[in-house]
Amino acid sequence: MSIEHLDLSPRSAAAPRLRAITSTAALELRLMLRNGEQLLLTLGIPLILLIGLSKIHIVSLGPGPAINWAAPGVMTLAVMSTAFTAQAIATGFDRRSGALTVLGNSPLGRGGLLAGKTLAVVGIEVIQFAILVPLAFALGWQPRGDLITALIYVVLGTAAFSALGIALAGALRAEAVLAVANAIWLVLLLVGGTIIPLDRYPHWLAVIAGGTPAGALGAGLRSNLVHGDMLQPVWVIVLLVWGAIGVGAAARTFKWE
Repeated sequence: MSIEHLDLSPRSAAAPRLRAITSTAALELRLMLRNGEQLLLTLGIPLILLIGLSKIHIVSLGPGPAINWAAPGVMTLAVMSTAFTAQAIATGFDRRSGALTVLGNSPLGRGGLLAGKTLAVVGIEVIQFAILVPLAFALGWQPRGDLITALIYVVLGTAAFSALGIALAGALRAEAVLAVANAIWLVLLLVGGTIIPLDRYPHWLAVIAGGTPAGALGAGLRSNLVHGDMLQPVWVIVLLVWGAIGVGAAARTFKWE
């Protein structure tokens, strides 16, 4: 075919929506992986805690090998760090820079942008679990539950934390999001049932912590992976309620500029 018969005219149509979403997710994923602070939050700290809690017995997490109790808690921390804290901070600064407005008004659309960010969160969690789970097994982890039940808890926890992170990022200025998201992360790490099981707290604190998404996710994963229990309605309900609160808050207060 001669060159004069080739159609070299530009195509003005937008890329297919699915391709646009996956491209956005890939970009968000690369940006997260290139950010040293984000890597420390999502991978560094969970890895350190997993090894430390299984080897250094400062506090008793429960009967039997410490790794059996530590692994579900660190998984909970990983989900919270990625879906809530890291996403809230990244989205808050994207909003300040104007990137949210530009991309939201592009053919990608606001729904496509949020879908891309959600896919990026899932991608980070896949990387986290691909590293944490083999390491936990190498440290002697002996889970008793089933994969499907644990996966349901992780999906519900991711949805709840992601909705809350988006709501926070859209309601406050970027600097405030940074401070508040990190403060919430620290509080939930220390007294939210994330690392230390709820039954190790005073009763009144266990009740409060169990009502948080971190406490519900941690308790749900431990009930399955430590005790071999099936889905516990109370933890499922707590996660669903927080997910609904996050979606409702985001819908009412999220500002793109």
